[in-house]
Amino acid sequence: MEKHTQIILAGAGFVALFVALLFWGPNPELLLLVALFAPLVGSLFSGLLYGARPKAMIAAIVPTVLLFVSLIASLLLLFYIMGGRDPVQVTLFDWINAGNFNLAFGFVVDPISVVMMSVVTVVSALVHWYSIGYMAEDEGFNRFFAYLSAFVFSMMVLVMSDNFLGLFIGWEGVGLCSYLLIGFWYQKRFASWAANEAFIMNRVADLAMLIGIFLIFWQVGSLRYEDVFASIGAVNQDALFWAAVLLFIGAMGKSAQFPLHTWLANAMEGPTPVSALIHAATMVTAGVYLVVRANELYAAVWEVSYFIACLGAFVAFFAASMALVNRDMKRIIAYSTLSQLGYMFVAAGLGYYWVALFHLMTHAFFKALLFLGAGNVMHAMHDELDIKKMGGLYKVMKPTAIMMMIASVALAGIYPLAGFFSKDKILEVAFGDGFMIIWAVLLVTAMMTAFYSFRLVMLVFFGEKQYPKHFPNLHPHEAPTFMLFAMAPLAVLAVIAGFFEGAYRNLVSAMMPVGLPDLGSMHYALIALTLGLVIASIAFAVFKYSRGGFDPKHEQSFIYRFLANEWYIPALYKKAIIEPYTKLSAFAWQKLDLRVVDFTVDLIARSIYGAGEKSRVMHTGSLSYMLRWIVAGLLILLILAVIGLFVVKGA
Repeated sequence: MEKHTQIILAGAGFVALFVALLFWGPNPELLLLVALFAPLVGSLFSGLLYGARPKAMIAAIVPTVLLFVSLIASLLLLFYIMGGRDPVQVTLFDWINAGNFNLAFGFVVDPISVVMMSVVTVVSALVHWYSIGYMAEDEGFNRFFAYLSAFVFSMMVLVMSDNFLGLFIGWEGVGLCSYLLIGFWYQKRFASWAANEAFIMNRVADLAMLIGIFLIFWQVGSLRYEDVFASIGAVNQDALFWAAVLLFIGAMGKSAQFPLHTWLANAMEGPTPVSALIHAATMVTAGVYLVVRANELYAAVWEVSYFIACLGAFVAFFAASMALVNRDMKRIIAYSTLSQLGYMFVAAGLGYYWVALFHLMTHAFFKALLFLGAGNVMHAMHDELDIKKMGGLYKVMKPTAIMMMIASVALAGIYPLAGFFSKDKILEVAFGDGFMIIWAVLLVTAMMTAFYSFRLVMLVFFGEKQYPKHFPNLHPHEAPTFMLFAMAPLAVLAVIAGFFEGAYRNLVSAMMPVGLPDLGSMHYALIALTLGLVIASIAFAVFKYSRGGFDPKHEQSFIYRFLANEWYIPALYKKAIIEPYTKLSAFAWQKLDLRVVDFTVDLIARSIYGAGEKSRVMHTGSLSYMLRWIVAGLLILLILAVIGLFVVKGA
């Protein structure tokens, strides 16, 4: 079947499904099932084609169409819930019945989950569309789309489940799919290593989360959100404290918060569309979603919430500082994600859960746009990532450059783009509630964010062309038009998403408080201060890098090397954890495994083998040997009989 014919048929199928969904729109339970299972069907379809038809275009088109179907169903559910209707609940089957523990496999669409569903499906559908072009020449084409759609399905299970255990199933599914996608090019040693790092580090955190879930069940007797949150007032305060701590450790792993952060930058070894999905709509946002979903639990333990806010402020600054000096384009954007996650946790920790979720939503659009733009640049530069080897790409990549600049302005928080409405709210609540140190840290971080964002833009798209010096035969080019069309909706949302704040607040007000501190006349002064410093940072970056940047001798300074080496934390982990563990493993292998375990097993085997060798003479068939064994046997029986006789008489 020709490629164009496949696309036409897929388009016709999409239109038919769209009409069917509109026709069945009044049935919210059906829409829930469609939104949830459409990505799974797409994943299974691509997986079935993996061995049969390498690089079959239909293996990408079908899951992409099904992602758009899931998107439509999610948006219809969004409008349904916005209409003031009750949450939609569907129970598929009884799941666990053990003693007094009864749990159904159920899902719920309420104001919190429907916001996440909409964000996940919007970003995922566009990333699937973009990936058709990005992965077109890859031998693992079918496998990639099977994994990618499974990733989305796992995230949908996570956000739509109506209980903590169902959330944990989706949580682990996301972890598995991230492992498969980060290590997608498993032939590369570092890609395989990065996938293992992400998987293992998250398993450590997930163990704590699982213990927290057990603790909740022990105290409440149920894992359904509705039951757990209704019982919080009757639960022992110490138990609440530890449940909140253990759940947050799980969130720290999934959202790469310090000290479980090192896997996030190394995860850039996966294909760029994977990075866009992980950072914008799936894996790393799951930790923020967990805290927002359990807002009633965290509101009851202020000590844990305050720790979350403090840690978030540190991570925001910490990640931004590393982005200031990094030369790897994808790692800079990854550190930006880590920094913005810090902002989200600050909002959640201070009790403004709606602001955290709002920033998660707006951030998803411009962060996905940045990563997809980076993918275009990588294709143009034959996978080169060093921004100091680029320069002058604006002339040949204007659409990509413009969209990445839009995303960078949104990330910096400039009015009227989306980042202004959500990120500045976090600064506002920190200042308004009197957390001045947190506010000051976030303000400095906002300035750093603006600087490194436009450092990237200037070094990649403007200034003197550097690539001819390093790659004389390179001729950069713009990405295919249909890939740019996949990015365009994200660019639009990066501009306008902030204006939906009012509707969003009305939507989530049923499930969490949506107030803001009263700043009075300070409100506009605070906005002016933040915008002024951010714009000054952008101007400084543009001015400095339009003139060649900083003197290379600065790269020899302690501060530069400290930041470039990620505060020497990976080196510390290597010295304190990896090397001692490696030595312990070598000792256990050489001294215990080889000398004790293997020796014991081999001794048993040699003894049995030797006994067998000695007893072979019994089966030679020689009459003389057989007579000797008969005599020996009779003699043994006679001796035993005599011994038995003496024993009986003695008794």
